[in-house]
Amino acid sequence: MKVVFKDAAIYKNGRMISADFFLSDGMISEPFLRSDFTVDAKKYCIFPGFADVHVHLREPGFSYKETIASGTAAAARGGYTRVCAMPNLNPVPDSREHLQVQLSILARDAKVRVYPYGAITVGEGGAETAPMEEMEKAVAFSDDGRGVQSPERMEAAMARAAALHKIIAAHCEDETLLHGGYIHDGAYAAAHGHRGICAQSEWGPIQRDLALAERTGCAYHVCHVSCGESVELIRRAKARGVDVTCETAPHYLTLCDEDLQEDGRFKMNPPLRSRRDKEALIRGVLDGTIDMIATDHAPHTAEEKSRGLAGSLMGVVGLETAFPVLYTHLVRPGILPLERLIQLLYENPCHRFGLGESSMKPGERADFTVFDLDAAYTVEPEEFLTMGRATPFAGTQVFGRCLLTVCDGRIVWREPAAEAMPTAL
Repeated sequence: MKVVFKDAAIYKNGRMISADFFLSDGMISEPFLRSDFTVDAKKYCIFPGFADVHVHLREPGFSYKETIASGTAAAARGGYTRVCAMPNLNPVPDSREHLQVQLSILARDAKVRVYPYGAITVGEGGAETAPMEEMEKAVAFSDDGRGVQSPERMEAAMARAAALHKIIAAHCEDETLLHGGYIHDGAYAAAHGHRGICAQSEWGPIQRDLALAERTGCAYHVCHVSCGESVELIRRAKARGVDVTCETAPHYLTLCDEDLQEDGRFKMNPPLRSRRDKEALIRGVLDGTIDMIATDHAPHTAEEKSRGLAGSLMGVVGLETAFPVLYTHLVRPGILPLERLIQLLYENPCHRFGLGESSMKPGERADFTVFDLDAAYTVEPEEFLTMGRATPFAGTQVFGRCLLTVCDGRIVWREPAAEAMPTAL
């Protein structure tokens, strides 16, 4: 089938251009004269499929929260064609045998490309380094959900990962500094009688790990950065040549503890920090210290998120809201250029984690997403494809609706009301 998007705004080679976009049988094509389906795309933007390096798909082991089928459907609806799946599963992918359990489900049910993490330690228990050399199909190694508490264990893991040319992606959390806390140790916690989590519980392990990465030569990636001190430590480490990248999440860039409500949908780990921290994160995004934005999509059941800030489990969903939230709060006000946002959501994660990159040139399998940036709507969690419903953005108005997502030449999401979009390629 031959499809052409006429006069679209297309992200190509780091900038937005206006051009026709041609597809033939699921491949990006040279121009042709006659098409089977023509889209008047003047008001649409075509981006390469986004990449999220921090997603919890919950399967195997916790399919009552999310399945690979539902999680990857949500990814497609959000414009993502590549996601990296975190290893806090059952069984934990800490060996070839355990990783294969997940790979088998992915082969059967995944709607977009999924790159699984292997665990740093056996069972994510922190005591014994996992046999990383067995897990050649792991995109990187992480104990996400838990910080590796022992510096000796982390150094040994980094040395092994460096020898394998693999990334260590660290959940940085010093458990000795938590003291039962569950939201940021700031003004809201003090005013409402909540136990707080200090920022040092995050930046302390980052400081430790940066020294270890420098010593071992390991490619080191910091997960879900939330505070200004972390950004500054990473900025200085990059300046002295440490092989480090980092991510933050949409909620840390657009919300702070002043926005908290007594509702589990505002509870995640790390927590929403201060306004000063949010501003430091934005500066880090603008100056290149923060390399990418990942959702930390972490679905739980409605009951698990119904116990308020103190009792709910930590984690919110984000795949279906990431782009519109970031576009609405950062791009439309002129804080962040659109091209920089696409670098954060696509180019940088693909390059760092080796996820494959699309040049949007003829001869490639089609891998892209189409957005109407002027479409305004209210975030309604009951409409999500993910099984999770907890989002701090519920009920807020956003701009930017995903109309179509194509992965490997196949349509994996089409907005039902988007009659202008093709139903096949």
